[in-house]
Amino acid sequence: MTIKDTAEEWEVRATETPFKGNKTSVRTDDVVMPGGSVARRDYQVHPGSVAVLALDDEDRVVVIRQYRHPVRHKLWEIPAGLLDIPGENPLHAAQRELYEEAHVKAEDWRVLTDVFTTPGGCDEAVRIFLARNLSEAEGQRFEVEDEEADMELARVSVDELVRGALAGDLHNNCLVVGVLSLVAARHGDGLDALRPAEAPWPARPFEV
Repeated sequence: MTIKDTAEEWEVRATETPFKGNKTSVRTDDVVMPGGSVARRDYQVHPGSVAVLALDDEDRVVVIRQYRHPVRHKLWEIPAGLLDIPGENPLHAAQRELYEEAHVKAEDWRVLTDVFTTPGGCDEAVRIFLARNLSEAEGQRFEVEDEEADMELARVSVDELVRGALAGDLHNNCLVVGVLSLVAARHGDGLDALRPAEAPWPARPFEV
């Protein structure tokens, strides 16, 4: 049996946007259900994101620690950021985030996995990349501000991250999904069998 998510769009009788923020908004849709009834659904409209699991030659992952106000936690995460530019190639966005947040560049890029973070209440789609053959980026470090000014940077072994995820000590979705996907890929067809870095992404189409 082949298991695969499929795109589907149910009829929307009415829609409104009661809130617009700097990066995201809230939309209310009146959606026709299979039985003919109409249900109101509120959800966050999100531009999409990219994240980078950067793996060095010592089997360590580049991680950052920063404050996340909505959950009132300092979280260990992998470099990530919004797709601010509509239609932007997600690989280019991921390369930029790795440079800005970790001052690192990578020679080998592949798609690790694609996820919807909270499909019951938000349309955010995230592409998580695997980046290998790392080196220090050239030039001046990117100037950080706000929460990023307090950001910590480290390299942590894959084994330690897996232990932290399964123990409930690490909570960032991209970190947890990314590192567990890495382990699964290694036990499957191998990392070189992962999709190419510019593989199609129906959730957030882009031009190569």
